[in-house]
Amino acid sequence: MIVADNETAVDLLYYEAVAKTVVRVVSDKSDQPLSVGVHGDWGAGKSSVLMMVEEAFRDDDRVLCIRFNGWLFQGFDDAKTVLIETIVEDLVKSRSGSQKVADQAKKLWRRIDWIKAAKKAGSYGMTLATGIPMPETVTDLRNIATSVLSGGADAFTAENLKAFTASAGSFLKDMEEDSTPEQMHAFRAEFEKLLEVADIDRLVVLVDDLDRCLPGTAIGTLEAIRLFLFVPRAAFVIAADEGMIEYSVRQHFPDLPAATGPATYARNYLEKIIQVPFRLPALGYAETRIYVTMLLVLNECGEDSEIFRRLVPIARAALQKPWTGPGLDRATLTATFGTIPDPIQRALDIAYRIAPILTDGSRGNPRQIKRFINTMSLRLAIAEERGFADELNLGVLAKIMLAERFAPEVFDAMARGAADTGHSAELAALEANATQPDGSVIAKSAEGKEPKGKSSPVEQLPDWPNVEWARRWASIAPSLTDVDLRPYVFVSRDRRGGYGSQAQLGELDELLQKLMGPPLLIRQLTTEIKRLNSVEAEQLFDALRTKVADADDLMEEPAGMHGLAAICQQHPFLQASLVAFFRDLPAAKLGTWVLTGWAGAITEAEAASAYDALKADWAGRDDNKALSGAAKAVAKIPAAKRGGR
Repeated sequence: MIVADNETAVDLLYYEAVAKTVVRVVSDKSDQPLSVGVHGDWGAGKSSVLMMVEEAFRDDDRVLCIRFNGWLFQGFDDAKTVLIETIVEDLVKSRSGSQKVADQAKKLWRRIDWIKAAKKAGSYGMTLATGIPMPETVTDLRNIATSVLSGGADAFTAENLKAFTASAGSFLKDMEEDSTPEQMHAFRAEFEKLLEVADIDRLVVLVDDLDRCLPGTAIGTLEAIRLFLFVPRAAFVIAADEGMIEYSVRQHFPDLPAATGPATYARNYLEKIIQVPFRLPALGYAETRIYVTMLLVLNECGEDSEIFRRLVPIARAALQKPWTGPGLDRATLTATFGTIPDPIQRALDIAYRIAPILTDGSRGNPRQIKRFINTMSLRLAIAEERGFADELNLGVLAKIMLAERFAPEVFDAMARGAADTGHSAELAALEANATQPDGSVIAKSAEGKEPKGKSSPVEQLPDWPNVEWARRWASIAPSLTDVDLRPYVFVSRDRRGGYGSQAQLGELDELLQKLMGPPLLIRQLTTEIKRLNSVEAEQLFDALRTKVADADDLMEEPAGMHGLAAICQQHPFLQASLVAFFRDLPAAKLGTWVLTGWAGAITEAEAASAYDALKADWAGRDDNKALSGAAKAVAKIPAAKRGGR
């Protein structure tokens, strides 16, 4: 089974403590307006916390809880009115038998029409000094008019305008010719009155996925909360990555100075909106170990199994004070089950082995950990369908996947070395030297035998990037030196059945497909690429690199290379991986496209130096005259003239 990669009511991380705290804060002083921020990286569990908050208020008829997902309304012109309309509609539905609520809502709808007409930047389309509509507002009024005319835009005549004025006159005639601030105050007063006649103690609005919205949508939603809806009895719980919101502020207000005093304007803006911030911490070692154990048991046994149900309270008790131990207590498990069930025992063994590196590699992100476990389950399913599942050891598979996910260059070297015999000389040398304090490389294995395979470890090992990570990974049990790696490699790449790195992408898959497109399309994705956090950027890079490597003809530039360049431009820490990818491509089959146009994608000093060394190597090759000649010619061209992408 696959664990659903979305918000869940099954609390495997003891986020219930955060949710209960939010509920308590919201419930206290319910007559005061309140804004609470639930912050964390993508995949940290913010949506799950909101679900728990919503569940806590479900049976309280004095509290109306409304869920609003800004991402769902990404394509709407005005985020402010979408949020306001959603809240008013849900209020009316919750009190459908109240005529007072219906009458008060009608007044608010007229105010909302005014907001639509005067929605433009700062002044909402009006000059505060004169109240005269700006040209943009005139256009918006025309659009409102034509929307109620049966003949459409072509029928916008004097007669039809009169008809529109008659139908919308209650809005245009009855509304005072106030300035924008007065209109805002009037809306707030009438919204406050609506909460009063609805006879509720607290309106709780749960705002989710705001960090996935474009800057304009995110800022519009926050402004609607602060300017129009922040009244007594109203509380807003906003789930978002504060770093992404700060990015939205900088993009939406580009002319603001970088900072004022000790904090940036973006940070000050966010703190103005959010009164009470909560940040979900990244998982530590003990928490990761418990979480991995629970996911593995859930995968094997299912949510409704007796084993899993009895395990949940034990795990939650351990998560209450994770600093008191490294994970689930075996004594407690034995006392509960008598003999620890085999699924739990297997999960404990694997979690113990992989948790240290998985904690660092995933940066303690629950979604990344969950996708790792799901991908491992998919690969076991592939092996089962092909009839060789019995040949796979779960611990071995997990270790290999750690390298694939967090050090692709190590995995690629291992896979190449194991292609013929199933054993990698590079891997044998790495494991043999994993505990050597000086990092020296020896040619023999820990058993004193020559490593299996064709390549010399002395020649290959020093060229690996991030060798310290690799040595730490190699020290994890079980040893892979004497394992036939071919079945594991077979199920570990996209080309082998579609369950490789792309299986972990989730909602990033659409962006992956765009990055396989033409350069003009890719240039339009700059903002979207820049917004990726480092984990997502690396994940996308790995998936795209795999697709490029699958190309049948490398003499011509494969689709996806411009996408790799775009990712590296916005996330320079991946530039070394790009150069390593070039190094892994078969030089004898490479076209000259690898030599020029990469100036913008390889700017870091270390990566640029490695790229220059690689071009020098290509220049000396005898098996690809075209590449060799072009490399020699490029070496004579000043770097400033080589261009970028």
